[in-house]
Order: sequence, then C-alpha cells, then structure tokens
Amino acid sequence: GGHTKLYYFGDNELKCLCSFCFPASDIAPEVASYSDVAKQIIDLAVFGAARNRSYRRLADFTDTIGNRVSGSQNLEMAIKYMHKAMTQDGLDVHLEPVKIPHWVRGQESAEMILPRAKSLAILGLGSSVGTPPEGIQAQVLVVQSFDELKQRASEATGKIVVFNQPFVSYGETVAYRAFGASEAAKLGAVATLIRSITPFSINSPHTGWQDYQDGVKHIPTACITVEDAELMWRIAQRGQAIIVKLIMGAKTLPDADSFNTVAEIRGWQHPEQVVLLSGHLDSWDVGQGAMDDGGGAMISWEALSLIKDLGLRPRRTLRTVLWTAEEQGGVGAQQYFNLHKVNLSNFDLVMESDLGTFTPVALQFTGSDAAWKVMEEVVKLLAPINTTKLEMHGEGTDISPWMQAGIPGASLHVADSRYFWFHHSEGDTMTVQNPRDMDLCSALWAVVAYVVADLEDMLPR
Repeated sequence: GGHTKLYYFGDNELKCLCSFCFPASDIAPEVASYSDVAKQIIDLAVFGAARNRSYRRLADFTDTIGNRVSGSQNLEMAIKYMHKAMTQDGLDVHLEPVKIPHWVRGQESAEMILPRAKSLAILGLGSSVGTPPEGIQAQVLVVQSFDELKQRASEATGKIVVFNQPFVSYGETVAYRAFGASEAAKLGAVATLIRSITPFSINSPHTGWQDYQDGVKHIPTACITVEDAELMWRIAQRGQAIIVKLIMGAKTLPDADSFNTVAEIRGWQHPEQVVLLSGHLDSWDVGQGAMDDGGGAMISWEALSLIKDLGLRPRRTLRTVLWTAEEQGGVGAQQYFNLHKVNLSNFDLVMESDLGTFTPVALQFTGSDAAWKVMEEVVKLLAPINTTKLEMHGEGTDISPWMQAGIPGASLHVADSRYFWFHHSEGDTMTVQNPRDMDLCSALWAVVAYVVADLEDMLPR
C-alpha cells in the first residue's frame, strides 16, 4: 500500500523503511541499506576500471587547453572541450549562456631602481588598470598593515605603497589583495604592490581578483613575492629610500559571452528535484589551473561517470555544473542562481569542490539540524576510505547564493596545507595533483551525491 522500501533483516523479519513508517528522526537504517552500493562506487573509483581516470582526464584537459581566464579564447575552448567529452561519456549535456568580465593582463614588469637595481617578479591583479606606457616611477612606502598605512597617511601621497602584511590565513589576509589599491589610493598613492597571499614562496607571485571601491581613484595594483616584500621592508627599516619603476599593460574589455556547462543523470522518480555537484572551469592566466579548479571540475564529472558506469539511476536528478568566471567573484554561478531560483524548493543539496583535490579528510556541510543528522549517516558509508567525518560549514563562492537561500550545501575538506603554496601562481600545474587522491575524492563525491539523490525524502530544510 505505497510502502516502497521493504527490507529483510535477520530472522527473515520484514520491515518497511519508507518515510511514512520511518520518520526522518530514524533515518539510520535507510541510509545503512546503501552500504553495498557505496562499496561498489568506492571499489570502481579506487581499485577498479575507473582508477586514475579523473587524474588522466584532468591531465588531458589541462595539457590540451592550458590556463583559461574569464573572457579568453582558452576558456571558450575549455567549455567546448568539456561539452564534447561529457557528451561522449554518455551524459545529458547542455550549455547555459552568461556574460562574464574580460580583463587582459598585457605586458608587465617592475624594477627596483634604488638603493640597487633589481628586477621584481610581479603579477598584476584582476580588474587592475594599467600604467601609462612609460610606466610609473616613484618612491616606495612599505607598510605591514592597513593600520600602519593610516598612521603614516601623510607619507603616502605620490608613493607606490608596498604592503608587507604577514600571512595569517587566506580568508583574513586576502583583504590586502582585494582592497589594498583603494585604501592606498584614498591617501594619494600612485600604485600598490602587495605581498602575495601565500604561506610559502620560492619567489613566486600569486595573482587574484581585486575590487576598486566606488568613488576612489583606480590605481595600478599587482602582487609581488614574499621575498621582495620582505626585502623592501628591511631596506626601509634601515631608513634607505627605495624607488621602483612599474609598467603594466592591463585593461578591461567589454563583457564576453560564456557558458555554464551542465551534465545530468536524470532521476527516475523525481527528475525535477536536483542534487547539484560542481567545480569551476575558469582559472587564472598563469599555471594550468589544474588544482584551482580543474580537479574540482573533474571529480564532479567523474562522480556522474562512476554512477553511470554502475548502471545506477537515482530517484532525483544528479546535475554537474562547471561554472564559468568563478575567479571574478562567482559571476557565472550568480547568473545560474538568478535563472534557477524560481525552482528553489526542488534543490535538495548543492555541492562544490574548490579547495583542492588532495587527500580527502571530511565532508563540510551547512544545513538544518535534521539534515545534519541525515548527512552524519551518509558519511558513515565512506568507512572503506576512512572519511566518515562531517564538519560544519559547507563553503564555496559558487554555491553560497543557494546556501544563503536556505538550501543545504556541502564542500570537500582535503589535506590542503599546500593549497596556497600554488594557488593563483605559475605553480598550479598537474605536478601538484595525485591520482590516488583524486580517486578518493571522486569516490566520496559520488557516494554522497548518489545516496542523497536516492533517499526516500529530500533533506529537511
């Protein structure tokens, strides 16, 4: 009589686990019934025919396309490449058009003129204006914080401000990259050079997006290396004058046309209800964008492949979205949200991997207490790969609009101590990726997505 989940337990005892007989407060037996299918997914990904596959796919993709910054031809090629590859994989694939920023770096260089000649490795920051063609040559003011800049405001006029802020955490220290230019411009600075947001450096500059404040003069801004920021700090501490010449050919072109790339396995019972997996397809214009976020995009494809290869079809639709223009502030994802929020009640769980695909440690989750209880049971299915931990706070630029609207969100917590060593730098290449780690991430991603999409009920809001 409409009871859809009948299971035999020991001694041939028949129990029904449908939501009518078994309210969500005791979801454990229903979730536990997926342990065999979870093991099949894990075996296929980690030991079976799909072993090393997500790594191989990532290598083929990044070696062929290279880096792919918002607005570039490379990003267009990347979208076409993934559309074709996922279609050939037998998934349901389509593109959804969006408009994205188109900033171009151009030629750039920096040189310390005084107290001695030394070239400085730089990377202009996204959305920065350029210098005049002849460049900007000016004396340098070195500060260690926004507070120090304010205390020395009278010294900033006409100077190039160098920020030598210590790295505390990415979340805290990135404010210097994002707002350094406008804070210095308010005090009459002519340019800013910002110590790269990284805990480790081998003279490697790290780029990223920066935000000009409304009504404040736009001045050129770039990141310099940890080593050069500390060098100039030490020289300044000795009371020696520093002069730097900066040349940047950066410019912003009109917005470009792009696409979010969408692949699906349609649900058999509730195709309109969706579990969304995602990573972003764009990267910065340095390195290969293998780690940020080629890996996250590939495991989000791989999860669907694993499920398809096993002939599984969940109740709800599994939808992988490869976002465009994440690096410019989740631009593609925001437009996706605006288009699809009319169906808010049909989104069951949104997942994003954008903090690397190193060894998985836990699943991070944001949702109601009742949903948390369900997810605690779901991660128990990951015992074969020893990642049964659930942590607070799903995170991701691209899924944050959904989470703010009350949709449960999940992200991948990996052993990421090295992530910011390579982040947004020439060092973000296939060399930092490990095939076994990617297999483990793919297995985790696939098990969580499949089980949540197949449970009798959607996650409680």
